[in-house]
Amino acid sequence: MIIYDICPILQNDKFILRLVNDVDLNGLLKVYSDERAVPLFNSDNCHGDDFHYTTIERMRQALGFWKQAYENGWFVRFTIVHKATNEAVGTIEEFRRDAKDFFTDCGLIRLDLRNDYEKSEVIESILSLIVIPSFEMFGCKQVATKAIPSAVERIKALTALGFGKSKEPLIGHDGTKYYDYYVLNR
Repeated sequence: MIIYDICPILQNDKFILRLVNDVDLNGLLKVYSDERAVPLFNSDNCHGDDFHYTTIERMRQALGFWKQAYENGWFVRFTIVHKATNEAVGTIEEFRRDAKDFFTDCGLIRLDLRNDYEKSEVIESILSLIVIPSFEMFGCKQVATKAIPSAVERIKALTALGFGKSKEPLIGHDGTKYYDYYVLNR
């Protein structure tokens, strides 16, 4: 996939999505230490990582791993930069998932957003930058993301973008079944 050769920068009038960078460290620590935001992050199939980082060193380690993952073609982690403040307010991870379940040939999106940005119009603005390009960037037939039932604003944004809730579970590498995924087909 060409995305691992050249990572695009996606933007609209409010947000920029670009590959994670060391300059994002302090802004991302605000995101990943936000106890109200962490429950909405998708840590399914992530080997026990809950993405609650409370020190600059732990955030630096995560950032290093995310950059390594991109270099190895495992996934892309974009920083979400709010143009008005030029601050990192979240990340979007995406990768192509090929598996023996419903979520195969799928661009799987993980959206981690600071709690004060967890508003349907903000989420819709951010996701609108990446959802349609995902089909091309990851060569997939569907795009999926998780939204737990209490993520009302997130679900509202996903519905507005045409996503529907899947009844199928995502099956983890250890056989664990994960639910609450929303899917958009090409």
